[in-house]
Amino acid sequence: MNSQKALKISRRSFMGMVAAGITSQMILPGCSNAQTPMSSKKHKPNIIILYADDLGYGELGCYGQTMFETPVIDKMAKEGMLFTDFYSGNTVCAPSRCSLMTGKDPGHATIRGNCAIGDNDMWYRIPLKKEEKTIGEVMKQAGYITAIFGKWHLEDPRDDSTWAHNRGFDYTCHYAWPWKTASKEIREDFSKHIWVNGEKKLIEEVKKPGEFICLDDHYTSLALPFIEKHKDKPFFLFMSYKIPHTPESDLDDKEIYKDKGWPWTERQHAGRITTLDRLIGQLLNKVKELGLEEETLIFLTSDNGGHKEGGHDHNFFKSNAPLKGAKRDLYEGGIRVPAIAYWKGTIKPGQTTSLISAQWDLLPTCADIAGAPIPKDVTGISFLPELKGLPQKKHEYLYWEFQLDGWWQKLPTGGFRQAVRMGKWKGVRYALTDPTELYDLETDIGEDNNIADKHPEIVKKINKLFKEARTEHPGFPYGGKIQNYRAMDAWRQ
Repeated sequence: MNSQKALKISRRSFMGMVAAGITSQMILPGCSNAQTPMSSKKHKPNIIILYADDLGYGELGCYGQTMFETPVIDKMAKEGMLFTDFYSGNTVCAPSRCSLMTGKDPGHATIRGNCAIGDNDMWYRIPLKKEEKTIGEVMKQAGYITAIFGKWHLEDPRDDSTWAHNRGFDYTCHYAWPWKTASKEIREDFSKHIWVNGEKKLIEEVKKPGEFICLDDHYTSLALPFIEKHKDKPFFLFMSYKIPHTPESDLDDKEIYKDKGWPWTERQHAGRITTLDRLIGQLLNKVKELGLEEETLIFLTSDNGGHKEGGHDHNFFKSNAPLKGAKRDLYEGGIRVPAIAYWKGTIKPGQTTSLISAQWDLLPTCADIAGAPIPKDVTGISFLPELKGLPQKKHEYLYWEFQLDGWWQKLPTGGFRQAVRMGKWKGVRYALTDPTELYDLETDIGEDNNIADKHPEIVKKINKLFKEARTEHPGFPYGGKIQNYRAMDAWRQ
């Protein structure tokens, strides 16, 4: 297995470093670290989820980054709650978003990889099943105005009923991917358009040259008036950013650090994170300007760990340090991600929590806040009590499975991976025939020392979960062989 050598550091030592990093962050002018008394709410609390793309565990100042700055996000951590043991839904885009949207872990989620399902005539992404409720639908039924601006990544491009505007969101703006074997004309047409409330619009119409650095600027420009328009009603806003994901074009983000002697790909990567920090600052300022800070939970996280694509070296900024691995790994570097909650007057400032939690907990948490029923098929647990400093129910374990996509499927393992986090124990295997690796995350956060031979009873429990913590799925695992797309059509019905 090709994994980076992680820094040798214990979990306890690293948690101390993170806590020290938070308390050392300077408070920005005009801001106070004093807790404001709870005000009388006009309505149910608003919720804003800020979802970064490929943002690694070590890429924010509050998580130890020193080569570039993220002052807005660091301030958010200082005045809110920072999670040290929070996990993504999976280790790539689509299955993580599926897990967040449906409240299901990867053993029960519809989407378990970025794989295209099909044959030589048609390849397309697996969409959500039509009968499963999304977080948008749950919140809308609870009386919220809902919006998603940014990356959806859960659609069948042939069927717009699978797109965000038909899955519980009142306002939408996102792009879509064509099926893998679509004609050149169709692929070019998709690449030139963005869908606003289900209607096709030329990207050139919404992203004028020189006006925005990237589409995330445009998404933010839509979110600001959305917040203002619905300030007197409960709203749910999902900001699904594309940055700092590998850019598709030579954007200007690298010029932010043009005075640094870094390779241009690294200047661009750091610049995209700085851009993310700036855009989040615009949203936070709007919430504050409208006097909504005490009425709004703002939660920031990432869809997976830092990446090593497009010429970017994830070791350059220690993107996932001190964790092992990166995007597409089920080691900690692929799935443990930043997570920060800010809710003035409800969350006590300066909190750090080691609650073991994951993105499939977001749907039940949001439903809990809204006073809405939680769908029966979710595997997540609301962490609202943790935010309020109350006794918190905990997971017995967290489970992941992942099917590699594209050429990665040609690896000798066939591309199917599994992992379990059970208290301090972490079990990983990279093929059904591989022996299970075992790590003690309390003393070995970097997963350097496989101690499976020393704890056969723990390995036995984890191997049992590898079999029992999942439901069968016609697409996974398939050992690198693409299933006939008609089987997936039957799955969607």
